Amino acid sequence: MRRLVAVLSAFLMLATAAPATAAGTTATYNVWSWNVAGWAMHKASISNGMVSGAVSSIQARGAQFVALNEICWQQYKEIQSRLAAAGWPQDTTNFSRFAEQRADVCNGEAFGEAIFSKFPLGTAQKVLLPQDETKEQRQLLCAPLVARPQLRFCTAHITPYSTNVQQLQKVLSLLEQQNANGDTTLIAGDFNAQPSWGRLDDWYDAALVTDVNKQNRGQYRELDDLDPICPGYGEKTTENNTEGCAGQSKKIDLIFVRKNHLTGPYTEDSLAIAQNCAGPCSDHRIIVGTVTIDR
Repeated sequence: MRRLVAVLSAFLMLATAAPATAAGTTATYNVWSWNVAGWAMHKASISNGMVSGAVSSIQARGAQFVALNEICWQQYKEIQSRLAAAGWPQDTTNFSRFAEQRADVCNGEAFGEAIFSKFPLGTAQKVLLPQDETKEQRQLLCAPLVARPQLRFCTAHITPYSTNVQQLQKVLSLLEQQNANGDTTLIAGDFNAQPSWGRLDDWYDAALVTDVNKQNRGQYRELDDLDPICPGYGEKTTENNTEGCAGQSKKIDLIFVRKNHLTGPYTEDSLAIAQNCAGPCSDHRIIVGTVTIDR
């Protein structure tokens, strides 16, 4: 299946991708993203299998960028420590960033989202998103690479509640500003919106038209949008529901890049939820993507 997607993707790039901005700027990156349910399912534990499973998967999948949603500070620091000890980052003192979104859970520690990079990171950007009716203050978290400051990696955990559309629009406007500034941005996270929903029409590439994803008017490719399981939609990232495409559970965890920065094929896969955390390790699947871009 992955081979077919790669072939389809390579063909698409000939038609839609802009060339690299200069010789030598093209690079291929592996992105890894997971909503870990760090408090809801793990109660801030660092020893019940979730943390060790995440670290093992990051290494096994050759990830260079990692996004974690719903993570407790204790879990973030433990993953940071274990990745450093394993020699995963180039600089063990500068490879991750955290954004606090609430302070009333995680046994008194912060709760939020995090990014990790195999490469040293520059100053983080944390932008508050429109507030919903909960206590959580959701943010867009981004950071550039020190060696390639025009390449940014971001994550967001969009609310499932009343301001979902407004938060999606806010994040998109920020990404568009980054593009206008000459930046290439990879963003991964839990969007709490399915690819087929109209609220993502401003995101998905206008050239992408399938039976389940029509009327798109955007500039972005989601790395699973050519998956033959359900073209334009992709593979499920949740379990135990029937809200998705072609009889699947719903897909709400996504990896996007603006199409003008694509310079080669892209793929994405979702991994079955591990069951070694005294039960399921999350209510979301890990998603892994590979993409070739112009930074």
